[in-house]
Amino acid sequence: MIFAAGLGTRLKPFTDSHPKALLPLNGKTLLQYQILRLQQVGITDIVINVHHFANQIIDYLAANDNFGCHIFISDETTALLDTGGGLLHAATYLQDDSVLACNVDILSNIDLQSFIATTDPTALATLVVSRRDTQRYLLFDTQRRLRGWTNIRTRQFRPDTLTPEQAALYQSLAFSGMQILSPQIFPLLRQYAEQNGSVFSLIDCYLDFCSHYPLFAFIPQNYRMMDVGKTDQLALAAEFAQEIML
Repeated sequence: MIFAAGLGTRLKPFTDSHPKALLPLNGKTLLQYQILRLQQVGITDIVINVHHFANQIIDYLAANDNFGCHIFISDETTALLDTGGGLLHAATYLQDDSVLACNVDILSNIDLQSFIATTDPTALATLVVSRRDTQRYLLFDTQRRLRGWTNIRTRQFRPDTLTPEQAALYQSLAFSGMQILSPQIFPLLRQYAEQNGSVFSLIDCYLDFCSHYPLFAFIPQNYRMMDVGKTDQLALAAEFAQEIML
């Protein structure tokens, strides 16, 4: 699944009249880069959620014959549902098998074949993470199992019972916007939505689920990534996109 429904407010003025998924870099759109990466590892059944200028994405895919893939559109035009709500909304297309989900605006050099091959089939989810500087970190134990979250600027911790001393024992790793999810997650997402409403993030779910279900980190080797989120980064993003697609 490709999460492509966001408003892309940091990419204004482009997103005043286009969805961020159609931002062009080197003659390809962000959406096309993600589709090509999935095709490289044999993934051709793809769900894309849409909200902001949704018809532009639908028309773009149709004009390009879906890039030779079977593409299903999860329509969120009436309400933007965030990653957790978006995944649940798309469950009709997804719940029979494991799901590789990624954000349309994050480019990386990840070896997807290695990621898929090393994912523990007993895990509820496996999250791509890295050792990079940020304010918010997921916390993993020595077995790379998710145990919590922290914001180092505000000194917040989740779960609330987690102390700074306990958090210091864990690895602090930054989420990279990609994960593989077991189909077992969908009943849990439905329960979460019943209690919390239809709009929610996957990270919030992971932090609720991690004390009862195994969620693991995947740390790619020689990992490089870029969040294409600001207009002043577009030249660097174009250069990076060209490097990783060689």
